[in-house]
Amino acid sequence: MNAKIVLLAALALFTLFYVGVLWRGVRRRAREERQAVTPTAGGLATGFVANFFDTLGIGSFATTTAIFRHWRMVRDERIPGTLNVGHTLPTIAQAFIFTTLVPVEARTLVAMIAAAVLGAWLGAGVVARLPRRRVQLGMGLALIGAAALTAAQALGVIPGGGTALALGGTRFAVGLAGNFVLGALMTIGIGLYGPCLILVALLGMDPKAAFPIMMGSCAFLMPVASARFVRARAFDHRIALGLLLGGIPAVLVAAYLVKSLPLDAVRWLVVVVVVYTAVTLLLATRRERTAEIAVAAEAEATP
Repeated sequence: MNAKIVLLAALALFTLFYVGVLWRGVRRRAREERQAVTPTAGGLATGFVANFFDTLGIGSFATTTAIFRHWRMVRDERIPGTLNVGHTLPTIAQAFIFTTLVPVEARTLVAMIAAAVLGAWLGAGVVARLPRRRVQLGMGLALIGAAALTAAQALGVIPGGGTALALGGTRFAVGLAGNFVLGALMTIGIGLYGPCLILVALLGMDPKAAFPIMMGSCAFLMPVASARFVRARAFDHRIALGLLLGGIPAVLVAAYLVKSLPLDAVRWLVVVVVVYTAVTLLLATRRERTAEIAVAAEAEATP
């Protein structure tokens, strides 16, 4: 049997598993917070815009985080979970589309996806338990990294890659280790797309091969990571539903109707917005740390 068919069948099973976990988690969150199981308008709009550009290669995590922070849509400590939970099904749709359209050797594809899933599973268990200030710090640093990668794309300094559609030997091991780390970083809010594109190019592969690898990696790792966020109740259920329901139509429009756009201007806009958001997160971390020190000093001074 064709390995890609097996991979897509496994992805379909992952999708069913995730839908069940998500539905139970959303209903539980709605009962606990006494809110309706309905998406917000802001979540729907954000999901459409972010996943439209995500399908074209811009990435969704950095832009979504910037929107969340600017309009105060989600509490900071819930942003990583909401990103993963809400963008999972649109990303799965991307994976189905690009895995069937773009050729890449099956062993390389499956192994790199498995490495990313393992990294995400381990990372999500840590991030879901982190306090607010550490989440802010992690996201701030991650966003600076994402902005640097987006700027590199806009400037054309990302390596062009080669023509290979498979990895072997040392390059295979480096690819697995790299995707493991990128899977773990996904759980604090840094998208995998840009870094994975660079990794694939540095390893001498055809840059087009990055699309099924990065989209397949995210499609498999995000249900795993998201299930842990859902069980830890570390997400905003109404916003996540909006990302999901707004994102899937955007993926279909971008993949089948638009297909490509001149994205340099959009990338520079994303760089500016993401850097601003990163700075606000790091400043919030500093303010909260200063407040903690002041409270501790006052407690010590009190007889």
